[in-house]
Amino acid sequence: MPAYVQLRGHNTYCYEWDNDGEAVVLLHGGLSKTSSWDYIMVPPLEDDFHIFAYDRTAHGFTGDQGGSLHFDFQTREAIAYLEDVVKEPAHLIGWSDGGIIALMVGIQRPDLVKSIVAIGANFHFSGVMPAFDDVVISPEDQAEYNLISPDAPHTLLEKTLRMNAIWASEPTLTTADLATIHCPVLVLAGDDDVINHHHTIELFEALPLGQLAIIPGTSHSLMKEKPDLMNAVIVQFLEDLSYPVTRQTVRRTSNQPE
Repeated sequence: MPAYVQLRGHNTYCYEWDNDGEAVVLLHGGLSKTSSWDYIMVPPLEDDFHIFAYDRTAHGFTGDQGGSLHFDFQTREAIAYLEDVVKEPAHLIGWSDGGIIALMVGIQRPDLVKSIVAIGANFHFSGVMPAFDDVVISPEDQAEYNLISPDAPHTLLEKTLRMNAIWASEPTLTTADLATIHCPVLVLAGDDDVINHHHTIELFEALPLGQLAIIPGTSHSLMKEKPDLMNAVIVQFLEDLSYPVTRQTVRRTSNQPE
C-alpha cells in the first residue's frame, strides 16, 4: 500500500509491492507520477521481484522543495531512497526523466544498482527534438493536480515552466560518463520518440554492457502504446543479465567486458 515516508526530512509518497525477490525500483517520468504507469509495469514483474516506487519531490502526491526539479537534486533523492527505503542494490527501471536519473545513479553510486532499463531517456539535453516553449495546462490536468498535490493549484504552471527551462539545459552527461556504468543497461525507445535516434544509439554504444531495443509503431509513450511488447523485452532482459554473445559481433567488439 502507498504511504508517506519521511525521506531525509521530507514527506515522500512511496509504494511497495510485497515479494521476496530482488528489488526493482520504478522511476516515473518528469511532471508525472507513479500511478501514471505502475498499472502497466507492475503486473509482469511482481511475481518475481520486490517492486518499489515513489513520487519524486514536486511530483504526484509529494510536495515541492527548493531546487527539486534539477536532475542533481532528483539523483540525490533517488540515492537516499535506495539507501533508506530499499536498503539493497536494485534494478532501476526509469521512463524519460526517470531513465536519466537511473543513469546518473549508475554513474554516481554503482554499488546501489544491479541493472538499468532506460526508456525514452536522453543523456544530454541536445538529444531531445522538440523545443520547450509554449505551456498549456489542460483543465483535466489542473483538476487532477488540485486533487492530489500537496502544493497550491497555481504551482502546476510554475513547475511546468521550471521544468521546461531545465529540459532545455539538462542533463549534461557525456559518453565518457556513460562509459563508467558497468552494470547491464537496456536502452528502450519508440521509433517515433522525441529523443533523436542518433542520440539513443550514441547512448547505447557508450555503455560497456548496453543493449538496445526500438519498439516499432510507438512514440515517447511506448509503454502505453505497446505495453506487452515493451514488457516482454524488459522481462527477458531481467531474466538474463549476462553479456550478449551474438553470432555476428560488430558493435560489441570494441567494448568487451574484461
